[in-house]
Amino acid sequence: MPLHNRFSGYIFRMTTQNAALAPTVRALAALGHDARLSIFRLLVQAGEDGLIVGEIGAHLGLAPSTLAHHLNTLVAAGLVIQERRGREVVNRADYDAMRRVLGFLTENCCAGLALRPDAA
Repeated sequence: MPLHNRFSGYIFRMTTQNAALAPTVRALAALGHDARLSIFRLLVQAGEDGLIVGEIGAHLGLAPSTLAHHLNTLVAAGLVIQERRGREVVNRADYDAMRRVLGFLTENCCAGLALRPDAA
């Protein structure tokens, strides 16, 4: 079985075991691809004005069809908001979603961890 299928199965099991983690798991999985991470970081850098698809492609050198696929994944993961303005689609990072993911990753930062008695 290809690695991405095993990983997807793992994510599915995780999300069904703990539905509260599902949005965070989807967001992290979406950012697990180098192109999507680059797109998201570019949109974060662009700020509230966002970027249209052509601008993202120009910055990152991605083909329009590839870019559309990756943007759809980021939208489905709740990390990117798209807004139609006439014939253009403006893409913006969802900063609230980004803060939730970062909060999840850092909520217990440096708190220390006691070993379980059966782990010794």
